Amino acid sequence: MPGSRDTVFYLGLACLFTHELDAVPNHEWRGMPFLRELPDDVGMLVFIAGHVPLFAVLIALVASSNPPVRAASRIGISLFLVIHGALHALSVGSPTYEFSSTLSHVLIFGGASFGALYLVLAATRRLAPGRMRGS
Repeated sequence: MPGSRDTVFYLGLACLFTHELDAVPNHEWRGMPFLRELPDDVGMLVFIAGHVPLFAVLIALVASSNPPVRAASRIGISLFLVIHGALHALSVGSPTYEFSSTLSHVLIFGGASFGALYLVLAATRRLAPGRMRGS
């Protein structure tokens, strides 16, 4: 189905961006190296402000007019979504881990699932019979 791979990718990215909104009331910075050492109000400020350039770069990369940059960025972000989900799973039970709501789990593990599905779809496309290398 044309565009379904893109849809899967954008849903994963949307889960990541929305998870970062959910990360604020769940004090995610408290579990992050460097930020956890800061006073809570400063850690929150740095956490939130740091997402502006981060998201700007991610959006620019995945929307790049350069197809190899765009493709590599989407693979990289999809891999990150899977790793991010695993890191969250490993953090459950930590004293600083506050993500316990159904919404938090849907955003985190939904994003990881979309990332994994995108990687499978991208690999399947590359391995499809009749596909030429680099197309």
